[in-house]
Amino acid sequence: MAQFELILPKMGESVAEATITTWLKNEGDYIEAEESIVEVATDKVDSEVPSPVSGTLLKIISNVTDVAQVGAAIAIIETEGSGETEVAMESAPAPAPAVEEVVAEIETQVAAAAQTAAPAATNAPIAKNSNGRFYSPLVRSMAKEEGIGQAELDQIKGSGKAGRVTKKDVLAYLEGGRTAPAAAQAPATPAPAPSAPKAPAATATPSITPSAGDEIIEMDRMRKLIADHMINSVQTSPHVTSFVEADMTKVVLWRNKVKKSFQEKHGEKITFTPIIMEAIVKAIQDFPMINVSVDGSNIIKHGNINVGMAAALPSGNLIVPVVKNADQLSLLGLTKAVNDLANRARNNALKPDEISGGTYTLTNVGTFGNLLGTPIINQPQVAIMAAGAIVKKPAVVETPEGDLIAVRHKMFLSHSYDHRVVDGALGGMFVKRVAEYLEAWDMNREI
Repeated sequence: MAQFELILPKMGESVAEATITTWLKNEGDYIEAEESIVEVATDKVDSEVPSPVSGTLLKIISNVTDVAQVGAAIAIIETEGSGETEVAMESAPAPAPAVEEVVAEIETQVAAAAQTAAPAATNAPIAKNSNGRFYSPLVRSMAKEEGIGQAELDQIKGSGKAGRVTKKDVLAYLEGGRTAPAAAQAPATPAPAPSAPKAPAATATPSITPSAGDEIIEMDRMRKLIADHMINSVQTSPHVTSFVEADMTKVVLWRNKVKKSFQEKHGEKITFTPIIMEAIVKAIQDFPMINVSVDGSNIIKHGNINVGMAAALPSGNLIVPVVKNADQLSLLGLTKAVNDLANRARNNALKPDEISGGTYTLTNVGTFGNLLGTPIINQPQVAIMAAGAIVKKPAVVETPEGDLIAVRHKMFLSHSYDHRVVDGALGGMFVKRVAEYLEAWDMNREI
């Protein structure tokens, strides 16, 4: 018999520890490889840890409510064979990402957007370790967002191991009334100049008294994160939307001509999304200042073109997987990437890094029969485009012999952009350029 040390695997880039919440197996129970053995909770998500090996759970090292460090042994499993005690290496399978890790990545993005929307009340950094306590990245981020200084944070009673402060402790502290105002913790700063822009203050939602027959539905975790992300975006960026109507007749006729042979040849269905995405990528290359982010008073011009695509989940929630380096992909490559990400989004099988790093976003509201929409920018990006439904309508067509009325396939493009850094000229020219690329589609293009 050999003994295998089960270690706590990585739970995300910024997660250093996790609390043991439930052991799914008892000492002496047999475990199959890849079978979940323990449930753990971090400041971000709850998830299950599978066993990399088959064997008998010999000893539980970390009990329920214990806080274990990533990379530390939490149990010993007795396996078949002989040899010294084995240790799970970095290559050991981590918890299945599914939707929990994806939600964790969304929560990280929401926290980052919140910091952009509301400047911290204190400039002093929060130490990772203070007074013998470890503060997780999320707790430090929350403290900075709420203007909680180091001294005030050190006074918060922690419910974690050795008195460590968790996300719940910070929320309870804020809800229960702070013992020290945020202003007292922040050093005095000069008042901003009269011309300095101010973020709009959040408006409290009025209390609603349910009427007879009303149903109260609590938001799930992802819906709460989406709501926060949308509010932060509107508070951060002054939104402006420009519209154009694109003649999609050539694109529609070409797709109808090749879609059967395209699927037979490549095993992929070609939709309008990768075609529109290709036009967006070309337009970004023409207008690279659309592919930027704002960091304080600095503009970050991105070298990569990573296009996010909004996708609806079976739960009704929304997620934005990202096609990385879209400018380096052919139409076939874009089609494969779009189909793969869309399918795995529907099956809750996306990985955290597949919903991060986007520099521009496309949302296809036409999928739901909508003619157009005014999308909200996906922070920290500065622009997003909505493609409406393609409909037949009469239109004036210019020919050498004169103008004619003909039936054409038309589609509205809506371009929302951050007016802090994208003016109307740039925002309008960009969406017009996307339409021009679609209207100039080559009907003889090979697949």
